Amino acid sequence: MTTPDPNFSPPEPSSDEAVAAPITPTVPPGRPPRRGVGPLQLAFAVVALLAGAALFLSGFTLGARTATTPGTPSADQALFAPFWDTWDSINRSYVGQVDQKKLVEGAIDGMIKALGDPYSLYMSPDDLQRAREALDGQFEGIGAVISARSSAAAGGTCTTLGPTCRMTVVSTIAASPAEVAGLRAGDVTTAIDGASVDGLTLDQAIAKVRGKKGTPVVLTVVRAEKALFDLRIVRDTIVQTQVETRDLANASVRYIRLAAFSDSAAKDFTDALQAGLVKGERSVIVDLRDNPGGYVTAARTIASQFIASGPLFWEESADGTQVATDASPGGVATDPGIRVMVLVNKGSASASEIVSGALQDTKRGTLVGETTFGKGTIQQWVDLTDNSGGFRLTIAKWLTPAKRWIHLKGLTPDVAVAANVGSTTPTGDPYIDAALKALGVPAATEALPRAA
Repeated sequence: MTTPDPNFSPPEPSSDEAVAAPITPTVPPGRPPRRGVGPLQLAFAVVALLAGAALFLSGFTLGARTATTPGTPSADQALFAPFWDTWDSINRSYVGQVDQKKLVEGAIDGMIKALGDPYSLYMSPDDLQRAREALDGQFEGIGAVISARSSAAAGGTCTTLGPTCRMTVVSTIAASPAEVAGLRAGDVTTAIDGASVDGLTLDQAIAKVRGKKGTPVVLTVVRAEKALFDLRIVRDTIVQTQVETRDLANASVRYIRLAAFSDSAAKDFTDALQAGLVKGERSVIVDLRDNPGGYVTAARTIASQFIASGPLFWEESADGTQVATDASPGGVATDPGIRVMVLVNKGSASASEIVSGALQDTKRGTLVGETTFGKGTIQQWVDLTDNSGGFRLTIAKWLTPAKRWIHLKGLTPDVAVAANVGSTTPTGDPYIDAALKALGVPAATEALPRAA
């Protein structure tokens, strides 16, 4: 399926991703190398939690815990006593085979889960690889964007799937196995290959749906509270077109749909925008509907095409420090005479909200559609050593230029479009119709298929 939430999370693009930069291990002078963690630099927002991860892999002498234990500071000996007692007992007394590497990975997984944060999680090497492939727009799966949605009246995201936290389809990728099989936005999956999803996290459920090209997966689906039914879907290699363009209103308006925030998509978006300006198009419709987010760097690149200077967003760290990320110079559409409309809906999350919030707060763009998803945190991804996979960790809140924190609230559109409004003429897309009306230009004469 498709991760990043918001809310979603890789392995299949889900709607909850604002990602920062990778990290690789570093060893301070005079200290033995740590084997559990290190800084890595990508282009997401995710940082290291395992500052003392060496205590999982260091040579602890069984039955003897001292202040000289590698990786365990003397001040923390009492705190870690239960951990080492357990480690010691397993290695000394367990009658089965002990895979110490799996014990370490399980300990890391447990630490991350103990945070209770739906966006922080440990990933095995395979899961980590699939997550990165999904963010780059190519992966093996069924081609659906999903989220963990609360069934409460207020909606919003949730952590553990069950009766009040449902695995919900946000959208399907055009011509994907999911779309061909008949999976629809709003469908709720209750079981995968006959096994209930209750008790799983969204990422665990996604891992079960994803798999090798050519293999089948059966989803048990409930649609609009009707009777359950099974959908058999054969997995394939999904190549997602991340940027689509059209000319509207007699070639006076450039329409650009952005499906995800990868670095390549940011470049393609800029090229598409520049091409429209060269043709004399002075109005732009940016379609961020059902875009679950991606790299923060890509969000900065795209917002900077319209905003010449000043903060695009603020990052607030754990200690309350706020640091601004300013617009990059050289944007191709910073002329205020170029009008910008941004299409959003409840599937617009994370990096999509960073761009939308920046354009709204700076009065550089008009938001058209529904209230957005509401993911106001940034994650950083960390690679662990010894091929132990990695983890992503929530390291900051992000705030709009006006320092609004939209987490669990979303951005309110300037021009509202009802989610259940039927198709209208002439475009067949009420969001585009509303944007064209706000621009005061005649609508296109041809019907426009809605990109998914």
